This record gives sequence, structure tokens and C-alpha cells, in this order.
Amino acid sequence: MLANWYLIAPTLVTDMRKPLQKKSRKKKTVSRSPSRLHIWFFRHLQVALDSLGRLTRAPVATLMTSTVLGIAVSLPAGMWVLLDNVKQVSGNWDGAASISMFIKTEASDSQIELLSDRLKKMPEIESVDLITRDDALIEFQQFSGFGKALQVIQENPLPAVLVITPTEQSSSPEKAELLVLKLNQESLVDFAQLDMEWIRRFHAITDIAIRAVIVLASLLSLAVLLIIGNTIRLEIQNRQAEIEITKLIGATNAFIRRPFLYSGFWYGLLGGLIAWFLVTISLWLLAGPIEKLTGLYQSEFSLDVLDFSTTTTLLLGTAFLGLAGAWLAVSRHLTAIEPE
Repeated sequence: MLANWYLIAPTLVTDMRKPLQKKSRKKKTVSRSPSRLHIWFFRHLQVALDSLGRLTRAPVATLMTSTVLGIAVSLPAGMWVLLDNVKQVSGNWDGAASISMFIKTEASDSQIELLSDRLKKMPEIESVDLITRDDALIEFQQFSGFGKALQVIQENPLPAVLVITPTEQSSSPEKAELLVLKLNQESLVDFAQLDMEWIRRFHAITDIAIRAVIVLASLLSLAVLLIIGNTIRLEIQNRQAEIEITKLIGATNAFIRRPFLYSGFWYGLLGGLIAWFLVTISLWLLAGPIEKLTGLYQSEFSLDVLDFSTTTTLLLGTAFLGLAGAWLAVSRHLTAIEPE
């Protein structure tokens, strides 16, 4: 345990500093010492690789800890991806919202055409489709199941309908209701209706689900901090004698803290990779049944998986949690270890 080169490096550097300085004074023009940035970078790289090597020398314990972290992170990550897919579907529903404007039966075809042309010029309306009384009767006979009964009726009881599609700026429930009130003031209109209550309920449910995912992610992030902090605490206790000796030879707390911080970083990063693998496998297993279900509704919806930006955010987030957990453990327990 005492053979770790990075723990005895300060002593070696101190012992070799004077002769190196003397040589450098004599041969200033021959050799150039590396910059502080290069020394800082290579020291951190060496400590990071050494910390990774320590984890690989205990593969079972490392894998168990990383798997627990991955499972904890994969739950909110997978739910967030599913909610993101649901939000995309609901966004398409919002854009497809339309207003059905039923025309009075005594209105003539020319009056209906003039009304349709006038509505198309309104800035809140994107398109207007006319369903004549005859078209409405044919469609009702096909889909209602009362075709033979309607043939007995001599006069068409159905009114003409103008199907109005609002613009994207006016497709929200609040603005669409204002448009309905405006359309109901037309003299030829019997009534106009917009059925968006189910969309409102759906949005309310998704908002609750999003908040639940945020709460779950916060709680599991706290659990990740505690798991990594406890793991680093046990490692500090196992290396207490080594830490005391390195303090005796002049090592600072920052120097001793560094390998433990990198251990927390690697734990978090490995946990993020396992979480990414679990979420990807889960979405792959769900993709087939979801495509079959949406195919029954003549939809081309496909389940989105973790893209590059989401994966990067996941890995950086778990690595940050690992660093934070290690920092909390080291800050609390390292200062309590002092050589006697």
C-alpha cells in the first residue's frame, strides 16, 4: 500500500529540486523545464489512471457499486425519455385541434361560400374545409350504421359544417376558446364547438408525471451521493495508516484528496454507462409493442431513444454526482486523520 508513487512524489520532488535547479542555472539555454500547466495536467492524468487501476483490481466490488448507481439513475432517466415521447405526441394533438362550425339549415350555398372565404382571411385561421349537407349525410350513413333508416327520411336533417383549423399561434386551448366565441357571433352559425377538455386533462396528467419524475430523480440523486460517499468513507478508513504516513512526509490534504475524488468520478461515470445501457435495452424492448399499438391507429409514431445530447447529459450528471459524493466524504473524514 505504501508503494504508491503518487503518495511519495512530494518527497522525491523536494529532494531532487536543489540539484536540478543548479543544473538549470548552468544550462539555461540548453534545456527548458515543463510549464506548470503541463505538470498539473500530467499529475491529474496519472492520479486519475491510478484511481481507475485501483477500481479494476477489485472488479466485483466496483461492478456491484456501479450497478446499484446505474439502476438508481436509470429509473428517472427512462421515465424522462418516455415522458418526452408522450409530450411529442401531445404536441401533435395540439396542432391538430380543429373547430367544427355548424351552419344554420336555412343558409344557402352561396352564403356558406362567402362565409368560408371571409374566414380564410382571418389571421387566427390557417385553413377552412367545407362539408356540405350531402357530404355529411353520406359520411353519416357510412359510419353510423343507420344507413337504411336514413333512406326513409325524405329531407336531409344534417347541417353544413365548416371545419376550421387554427394557426399554430392560436391552437392553445385558451386562444382557441376565444376564437370559438368570436365564431359564434356570426349570423349564419348555429353553434361552434371545440372539444379540448380531454387535451387539458392529458396535459394536467403529464405535468403531474413530470413533477413526479423530478422528485424521484432528486431522491435517487441523493441516494447516489450517499452511496458514493459511504464507499469513499470506507476506502479512507482502509487506507488510514497510509494517509498518516503521507502526511508525515509532507503531503497536503489536497494532494491526498485527489485520488479519492477521481475514484468518485469513475464510480459515477461507470454508473452512468450502466444506466445508459439499461435505458437503451428497455426502450428497445418496448419499441416493437408500441409500434404495433400505434399501427392499429394508423400512426407512424416511433419511440425515440437516448440521443447524443441526452446521453452526454446523463454521463456528465452521474460523474458530477460521483465527484460531489466523494468530496463530501473526503472533506469530512480526511481532516479527522492526523498522524500521532
